[in-house]
Amino acid sequence: MPYADRDLAHAVDQGRGVTAATVQANSMQERLIVGLDVPTVKEAERAVRELDGVVSFYKIGYQLAFAGGLDFARELAGGGTKIFLDMKLLDIDHTVAKGVENIVKMGMTMLTVHAYPKAMAAAVEAARGSELCLLAVSVLTSMDEQDMIDVGYEYDPHTLVLRRSEQALHAGMGGIVCSAAEAEAVRRIVGPDMAVVTPGIRPTGSDHGDQKRVVTPGQAVRNGASHLVVGRPIVAASDRRAAAEAILEEMRSA
Repeated sequence: MPYADRDLAHAVDQGRGVTAATVQANSMQERLIVGLDVPTVKEAERAVRELDGVVSFYKIGYQLAFAGGLDFARELAGGGTKIFLDMKLLDIDHTVAKGVENIVKMGMTMLTVHAYPKAMAAAVEAARGSELCLLAVSVLTSMDEQDMIDVGYEYDPHTLVLRRSEQALHAGMGGIVCSAAEAEAVRRIVGPDMAVVTPGIRPTGSDHGDQKRVVTPGQAVRNGASHLVVGRPIVAASDRRAAAEAILEEMRSA
């Protein structure tokens, strides 16, 4: 079953008698991941309270993780909230494997690993038998072609994303993290069953910040993204709830 439809199928199975509109709403809600890119757990707790009932999936990355966010992630996961732990693991095989083994015990839903073949292979073996979805980070959405040249890659971002998507598929990863601009091409490579998770989502007219390869929420869905990661356009909004609802509405209309 295509990854993007699994939550929909679950909703149909669990929601006997619900309307099609409700099922669609619940499905899209599961596909929006809000990045808790805030400096403290206290601020993250406030964001989660404000988004209660609208958002059920959150990303925790370096900023919050190193401010007590790992314990907060465990707490949220223990209460049934889905957590995408964005750690972008990359190290020797043994270290990656041991890190993944401990993250499995935390009850996380998703975890990022840099799309290096040996790192991915170690992570896949360590997560085997668990429900943790391992995501291969292809090329950061803050990087363009000149950035790739500066760090010594011979590929442009699009080409490298596709190459790493093939490697992630062969490694047995659960999904790919890429720009939504590349999601359609990635989907053709990985097929319907892998997650295609797209950061760098910016509603029309919003500030791009340090993101360079950005796409609107509606276009990301049309391009085949299974999950959209949205941080600052929601958490930095004066009305976080309204900002999240507007993005969900655009996703549904797409």
